[in-house]
Amino acid sequence: MTSSEIPILRLGKILLAGLLRELDDKTAVLFADELSRQVSDAGAEAVVLDITKLEIVDSFAARILVEIATMARLLGARVVVAGMRYPVAITLVEMGLDLPGVETALSVEHAVNLLSQPGGSRDG
Repeated sequence: MTSSEIPILRLGKILLAGLLRELDDKTAVLFADELSRQVSDAGAEAVVLDITKLEIVDSFAARILVEIATMARLLGARVVVAGMRYPVAITLVEMGLDLPGVETALSVEHAVNLLSQPGGSRDG
C-alpha cells in the first residue's frame, strides 16, 4: 500500500493502480501525488488505472481522474482506464469531462493486452 492507501504495482514499465473503493477528497489528492512521483521515478511507459470498484464519482473525484491521466501523459506514459462502469461514464459525460488521449479497456487483462500491442491504441 502507498501512503495514499491505494496500491500501485509495478509490472516492468507499467504501473497498475487499483482504486479499491470510492475516492474521498484526501485519498484522491494523495493518490495523484503518489502516482505522479512513481511515474517519474520509475520512468513508467504506461499507467493502468483500474476503476472497476468505483460505482459512482463526484465532481472532485472525476476531476482528479482527469488530472491523473493528464499528468501521466505529460510524463510520457500511455494511460489506460480499465473497468469503467456505466454510471461513472455517464457522470463524466454529464460533467463535460473528457479524457483526451486516454485509452479504455473493459478489464485490467484487456488493458495489459492493449499495451502489449505496438501502437495498439483503440482511440486512434
